[in-house]
Amino acid sequence: MTVRLEKHRINRTGWLRAAVLGANDGLISTASLLIGVSSAGQDHIMLTGIAGLVAGSMSMAAGEYVSVHSQADIEQADLNRERTELQQHPAAEQRELAAIYVRRGISPKLAAQVAGQLMRHNALAAHARDELGISTVLRARPVQAALASAASFALGAALPLTVSAIAPPVHLIPCLAGSSLLFLGLLGLLSAYLGKANQLRGAGRVMFWGIIAMAVTAGVGRLLTNFS
Repeated sequence: MTVRLEKHRINRTGWLRAAVLGANDGLISTASLLIGVSSAGQDHIMLTGIAGLVAGSMSMAAGEYVSVHSQADIEQADLNRERTELQQHPAAEQRELAAIYVRRGISPKLAAQVAGQLMRHNALAAHARDELGISTVLRARPVQAALASAASFALGAALPLTVSAIAPPVHLIPCLAGSSLLFLGLLGLLSAYLGKANQLRGAGRVMFWGIIAMAVTAGVGRLLTNFS
């Protein structure tokens, strides 16, 4: 009998979260930066945007690496503690694992059998998954998250930069705002599609916060111009 393995998307959580966050941040922050500088009547728009792209990419990579590495350190500390407990109190750990299965609805007798078999197969993996909630799919991967964030931020920031390079200066702000909202909507659709979520809701959520960010930045730029 052939068993068909279902394909789930939970294994995309780590890199997809970092990639969507990076692209969204790169697009919104760079577009808002360019709109704010343009609203203030300043020159060197492209230089400002490129500096924002490089600085933002490095900041996203460093921040994502540090935060995810902190999660990985916590996971490793818990695994080391669990490994020690398995060596010192294997019987108690097996009873603890069986109690977890009983709480999930398995009968005490069957739960004890399942716990015993899993302990013999790979005790640490069983406790990591069912007691600590740590699995191979959801394990923290700092380097992967950092690279995904940096690359996606740069890609997101490159879109408004390209528009700035080709748009007429007199129409720069409306071109940036309109194209950025379009890109944000497409990004929301893509991320929702990859995660099999509601695509319209995903696109609307991203576009809403993009409008807020660009409007506030443009307002600050115009305010600074009035005071200068």
